[in-house]
Amino acid sequence: MNPLPPPGTPGYTQALIADDPIWLTIVKVVAVFGLLVFMTLFMIWLERRVVGRMQQRPGPNWNGPFGLLQSLADGLKLAFKEDIRPVLADKAVFFIAPVISTIPAFVAFAVIPLGPEVSIFGYQTALQVADLPVGILVVLACSSVGVYGIVLAGWASGSPYPLLGSLRSAAQVISYELALGLSIIGVVLYAGSLSTADIVTAQQTGWYFWLLPVSFIVFAISMVGETNRAPFDLPEAESELVGGFHTEYSSLKFALFFLAEYVNMVTLSAVATTLFLGGWMAPWPLSLIPGVNEGWLPVVWFISKMFVFLFVYIWLRGTLPRQRYDQFMRLGWKILIPVSLVWIVAVATLRVLRSEYGTISAPVVLMIGAVVLVVAIVVALMLPDRADDDDGSGGEPPVVGSYPVPPLDLTVPAAPPKRRRSVSASAKETAAVGTGAKEDA
Repeated sequence: MNPLPPPGTPGYTQALIADDPIWLTIVKVVAVFGLLVFMTLFMIWLERRVVGRMQQRPGPNWNGPFGLLQSLADGLKLAFKEDIRPVLADKAVFFIAPVISTIPAFVAFAVIPLGPEVSIFGYQTALQVADLPVGILVVLACSSVGVYGIVLAGWASGSPYPLLGSLRSAAQVISYELALGLSIIGVVLYAGSLSTADIVTAQQTGWYFWLLPVSFIVFAISMVGETNRAPFDLPEAESELVGGFHTEYSSLKFALFFLAEYVNMVTLSAVATTLFLGGWMAPWPLSLIPGVNEGWLPVVWFISKMFVFLFVYIWLRGTLPRQRYDQFMRLGWKILIPVSLVWIVAVATLRVLRSEYGTISAPVVLMIGAVVLVVAIVVALMLPDRADDDDGSGGEPPVVGSYPVPPLDLTVPAAPPKRRRSVSASAKETAAVGTGAKEDA
């Protein structure tokens, strides 16, 4: 066995997990897989119940006590449904796209620390499958790869609506993956490590959700956009795209997309808990009680914090309407990314000043900077959009190729006046009437 660093120091968890026997690693992998599958079934039931209560209806309440077996019944129904593949679909890509979406969602959870050092069958180990020096980058990489399954599914379906959904997803991953990555930089600067276990250890003196409020807000918004959840579910958008990228999918392939979405929700909620809510550490004032951050009890604190984010996911879906696509892109490129860049410069400057002088109170300075940023965002949102009339078109959209864009204030023209009948037609009708009168006489 390799000598272990002192507990609580960087690299301790990595050295502890490195000595795990292969059977213990397999046990951890199976436990994490079972936890994610169970969380998916439970989240489907919880979402339907919570949204039902918001809409003043009971929700699922027939299968099992309180309807708890409804998710299992839906899964069995999907498994026995007919699997249909469109004629124009790319067979290989159409089959592998759901797998590409599902596997990275499970892999990303491997670097999440669920608890401190415990004893499992006599072996001292950490409640974590793997602790890598670049654990946060692994989460970002898995999140990016998972979206490619959505892009490939839309392209391989051979149908226009799934293709539009996949194009939206490609633009979405570019926009909100940047904001998500930039929001993590402040955490890395404060913790001094990319390891998830080291980031949790660094929050013993203070959680980052109040030390880095701007990073927390940007991450929370970006994680909703990254998981294609309402009000950012533009790749699905059943109101205009039928079902988006998964329109042509059925049976178990559709179930895999469903599974990937909810596992991504659980994984990103766990990442947010790890980065900003102290991970498995107990909240104040419970943290003042001796022994609450030891043994298996911290798993309860971790899952409880994770459920806070999952409830917000459900809350947003039951409350906010879907955004327009231009509003969605504007939020990512014109607000989240610029704010993250300014915030990174502020945090980096503060870290340098503290290393040089050591007398600046970080929470006070960061809170002042956060207030200034929020005020600047509010002022920017209140300013009206300037009309671009430099071309003399009066604000009308230009002609694009051979397809002119209609004006925004287009009105239906009035109906043309009725034509008068010609003199010859009137004379013929008069003659016909006279002939008929004679025959009657």
